[in-house]
Amino acid sequence: MLKNVLNYALVAGLAAASATTAFAQDAEKTGYTGASRTMLWGTSPTTIMDTTQYKKDGPYVIGFSNASISNSWRVGMLASVQQAAHDNADQIKQLIITDANDDPAKQVSDVQDLISRGVDLLIVSAATAEALDAIVSRAYEAGIPVVLVDRRITSENFTTFITASDFVYGHMSAQWMVEKLGGKGNIVMLPGMAGVSVAVNRIASANEVFANYPDIKVIDMQYTDWSPAKGKQVMAALIQKYGDTIDGVWNDHGLQGSGAIEAMVEAGWTDLPPITCADLNGCVKLAVQNNQPAFNYDYPPAMGGVAVTVGLDILHGKPVPHQYEMNVEVAITKGDETTSVKADKWIEDYARLDKPNDLILSTGIKDYDPTTFKVDFPQ
Repeated sequence: MLKNVLNYALVAGLAAASATTAFAQDAEKTGYTGASRTMLWGTSPTTIMDTTQYKKDGPYVIGFSNASISNSWRVGMLASVQQAAHDNADQIKQLIITDANDDPAKQVSDVQDLISRGVDLLIVSAATAEALDAIVSRAYEAGIPVVLVDRRITSENFTTFITASDFVYGHMSAQWMVEKLGGKGNIVMLPGMAGVSVAVNRIASANEVFANYPDIKVIDMQYTDWSPAKGKQVMAALIQKYGDTIDGVWNDHGLQGSGAIEAMVEAGWTDLPPITCADLNGCVKLAVQNNQPAFNYDYPPAMGGVAVTVGLDILHGKPVPHQYEMNVEVAITKGDETTSVKADKWIEDYARLDKPNDLILSTGIKDYDPTTFKVDFPQ
């Protein structure tokens, strides 16, 4: 009798759990708007920088040394910078923008030029961490406050770094993929650019997770330059090489992810493996349209605008964190949450099925359209 009671309780418990899971998969998810969780989850002390030495009266001359606008994420980040300058035009005398076209040597020269022009604040998104370290350090040590955004340098010679934690992206995306695969399978990794801190950190943190699962095999890794076209080309070559032995496709961004999905569809795959995305409409839109399990980590180009507003705080002498963590949201396709990784929003609701694939979804600019965006700012 006791055995039958226990069996009944077990069956009832499993039924309740199944019902709860089904409800969770259908329940509305409206997103996360609280404090930055990458900051709340931090396991090391947050250094707060005293900026009273930089306090001065405005209006200010701000220099922005950009690595490039070579992909739609970077175009969106630049738009966010310009929008913030427009919104704070009463405090900004001039915003000088340089574009290095992904050439570290040119960016070193750009920063040197901004220093010689006497900027009050220097914002830098580095082409590579190592190449820009010396010149950014020189500016910082000369008394110019430095705000790094998206990409950092190797040293700590800057005032603040605006990011959305590449390490959290790497850990969460890899853990989600491992659990979707049941701890066993072959993964191909398609990161962005060699030597860029975003790619370096995301690869390293993803591999930290994969290393804990001996039956997870990373069978290949190819750089894609964060290009949808190159992502498609690389994935097509990997399909030729490995065929359907590929069980998961890990990307450090949605840019190449969208191209990877196109390659799989064109190869005739109908049962698409789990894939990771970030920010680009094309990646999440194609995942929805092709019933592909997908994870999306919102790495908002809105951080460009935050770099401007935090930079103004520095020039007002307000304390700022040495590393400023943006808020993030996690979106997952319905039914594809795992034990460790839950959704703030369903990808089916996050994706803009009515918008083009090259749309970046998190610029912070209302109704952002890269083809029509234009705003006046001090220049």
